[in-house]
Amino acid sequence: MEISKVPSALLEGAASVIKGKEEFLEYLITVLLAGGHVLLEDLPGLGKTTVAKTLSHLIADNKGRPLAFKRIQFTPDLLPYDITGVDVFDPDLRNFRFVPGPIFANLILADEINRTTPKVQSALLEVMAEQQVTVGSETRPVPSPFMVIATQNPVESEGTFPLPAAQLDRFMMRLSLGYPHKEAELDILNFDPSEKILAGLTPVVTAADLSEAKAAVEQVYCHPELKEAIVDLARASRNHPDIRLGASPRSSLHLLKAVRAYAFIKGRDYVVDEDIIALGPLVLSHRLKFADPRTDGAPLVRRLAIEICQKHKLSLDR
Repeated sequence: MEISKVPSALLEGAASVIKGKEEFLEYLITVLLAGGHVLLEDLPGLGKTTVAKTLSHLIADNKGRPLAFKRIQFTPDLLPYDITGVDVFDPDLRNFRFVPGPIFANLILADEINRTTPKVQSALLEVMAEQQVTVGSETRPVPSPFMVIATQNPVESEGTFPLPAAQLDRFMMRLSLGYPHKEAELDILNFDPSEKILAGLTPVVTAADLSEAKAAVEQVYCHPELKEAIVDLARASRNHPDIRLGASPRSSLHLLKAVRAYAFIKGRDYVVDEDIIALGPLVLSHRLKFADPRTDGAPLVRRLAIEICQKHKLSLDR
């Protein structure tokens, strides 16, 4: 497949199941092409699990089969080795052998990730950052491509364990599906896409196509002035009076990768300031800690992004 057509093929395939959520799907494919992970924060019944399954069905492995998909239901009694795997003693071989956990798949749905303890949540830190798992003295790579889609319910807080800053920082974006509009909900009633369409969904791109698209994303040009705007946005969050914990350098790197992938999806080989304004709140706001916990971080980050990009646009115009 022509590499420039990879995003549109994925978007069209996903839209056949996820109705009326074109902008959300653009952001999801952006994270996929940028090599990141997504935190879906939404109410029950809006299709979070369907999103993850759909994405895995659209990409074929080197044998032409859909990518390996695993769903991990996070509960308070889960243990780290339930995710990573464990060495077990084999009496026949009189030796230990490794039994891999569900993390050894291409696409992982970490369902209700905030319902398990921080100890278990931390089992994902290494694999999300480095695509490898260390158990005992052995380090093993996970399959490529690799992506974690984690979900959490923003309403219920009883029996939950909020994700620590180190874990939140591993997610490139926090997204929300939200309720569908009326026509989309009617389509869901008439066609039940999660049951009838998803089952027959076939891959539209290969893992090799995806790898080439990711390589093309890395070549998307970002002007030094816009790179400076990304750094200034992160720095502004660290010095803002309403923000107690600002954005990390990892968040700046994630934002750069995301805006390159977003530009690629939009058919451009260069980044524009509107990309930073659009994606800045999605990449940064979930990483910030505010003096007032009730603060909605996205509008604040967007205002900062507009101010900073306007300043740097003047430099670009000159």
